[in-house]
This record gives sequence, C-alpha cells and structure tokens, in this order.
Amino acid sequence: MKRIETKIPGVVILQSPVHRDERGYFQELFSARSLKDVGIAVEWKQDNLSVSAKNVLRGLHYQLIYPQAKLVQVVCGSAFDVAVDIRRSSPTFGQHVSVELKAGDGQAFFIPAGFAHGFVALEQETAFLYKVSEFYSPEGDRTILWKDPALAIRWPISEKEALLSPKDMQGKPFEVAELFP
Repeated sequence: MKRIETKIPGVVILQSPVHRDERGYFQELFSARSLKDVGIAVEWKQDNLSVSAKNVLRGLHYQLIYPQAKLVQVVCGSAFDVAVDIRRSSPTFGQHVSVELKAGDGQAFFIPAGFAHGFVALEQETAFLYKVSEFYSPEGDRTILWKDPALAIRWPISEKEALLSPKDMQGKPFEVAELFP
C-alpha cells in the first residue's frame, strides 16, 4: 500500500495493488497491517455501504459528539468525494480535499476525525464502502450545506442535477454550523 499526501495533513489517498488478468481483478480492500505500515492505526468500529443512483449527493456529514475517522472506497461505479476540515484550531480550517474514486482503481481515501464528508455518485448504482472509527450517534449527527459558497467546492454536477435527501437540503451554512474547537 502506498500513502499519497494531500494538501491537508492527515487526509490521505491510499493506493493498493490491483491484480488483473483475463478473469477480472483482485484487490485487498482492508488490511490493518498495511494501514499501520503507512501510519494509520485506527480501531474501526463499523462498516457502512451506500448504493446510489447517478447524481445522488450525500453530505456534508459529520458526527459532533463522537467524531469519526473514515476510510472510504468505491466498489462499484465512481464517486467524487470531499473532506472539509471543520476543526477551528486547524491551520487548514475551512479547506477541503476532493478526489475521484473509481471501482477497481485501488484507491481509498482516509479522512481523520474532525472533518465533514460528502460525495456525489457519478454513475448508476455506485457502491460506496466506508469504515468508521465510532458508532453512529443520532444526537451528534450534523450536516453542512453542500453548496455553501464559503467552501468553494467545485462539484462535478450542477445544483439542478443534484439528487438530495431532505436532510442534505437542510444542511447548515458553514458560518453557523456547530463545528469542532
């Protein structure tokens, strides 16, 4: 596994080998040993799977009471994935990193606790697999408005194309959202 740094320290892209032949491919999706070897030692508590139609946009979500680190990857289709630093004490507060993840590309995206996370499915039936370091807590669930101009995220779809849940439509503007110290 190879660790690829991004502009925000701690947010990294992980590249795993993909073994291809005429039958298809094989990829190791998770190895605690490989993650530890590249400096990520997290105790994962839950796996989640999200399957979305094209243009479904989920986010920007975070857990305020029990912050979650996430390890995300696409196992079918492709997605544009975003992590926003919402730690007020961070030198990169308010900045974001985005990456396009595709099934079979061997890439995963590690997002530390203290970040809001969102993605948009770029293909029909995009399956998004993610590990989280804390259990889901309904009372700590928060959403930042995905299209907030203060964040300057260049989503690959228009507002008109985005398919959103009622929760995501009602996300808080970044300026008034409850964030981390």
